[in-house]
Amino acid sequence: MSKTDVFRDLHQNRVPGDPLVLPGPWDAASARVFAEAGFPALATPSAGVAASLGYEDGQVPADEMFAAVARIVRAVDVPVSADVEGGYGLAPKELVERLLEAGVVGCNLEDSEGGVLKDPRAHADWLAEVRSAAADRLFVNARVDTFTCGVADPERAIERAALYVAAGADCVYPIGAPPEVLPLLRAGIRGPINVGAPTEGGPTPAELGARGATRITFGPGLQRRAARALREIAEGLRP
Repeated sequence: MSKTDVFRDLHQNRVPGDPLVLPGPWDAASARVFAEAGFPALATPSAGVAASLGYEDGQVPADEMFAAVARIVRAVDVPVSADVEGGYGLAPKELVERLLEAGVVGCNLEDSEGGVLKDPRAHADWLAEVRSAAADRLFVNARVDTFTCGVADPERAIERAALYVAAGADCVYPIGAPPEVLPLLRAGIRGPINVGAPTEGGPTPAELGARGATRITFGPGLQRRAARALREIAEGLRP
């Protein structure tokens, strides 16, 4: 089996309360830590990688992001999926080529830009082109940004998710969805659902899995927590 096949299989037949937990490495060193801890796969966060490169989230040039992701992939043996934001304006074929060159098994793609939701049907058409170019070589996680863009009605997220799944998305990510609406999203969405979890406080991955999450990611939370710990260490080193 290819690493992509292994990654795709990790999403199948998850029982409630046992979601796939995907830590988010921001560089090669953190990726090795997570792989050595026994996690079967990893998912890079764009904001965490951006911080490691000295940029704000959304400001990393495409070449630097793909190079950073490639270094993470080379550092570990487990499958790595990459958050590549909105695709950096690349045509679907070129985007897929860049992802495959970096060695990733999947990608996270957003459906908003600058805090504004994209037209869902146009975005679904674009996702279908990505799927066509990738065939079965990439696991596509389609982010649904309604909640973060101020649309609180879960039905709007479900409608977008249906379009993206029909376009070939392997998983959908209703980012920012309140935990209490997860059962409703689970009932209305076909296929795996990605849910973001806090690294401190709040529902645990198991609790989110029981509410309907297929897989758990952490965004830049782990990188930010590590940075806080390092800040405390640095303060203790001062004379």
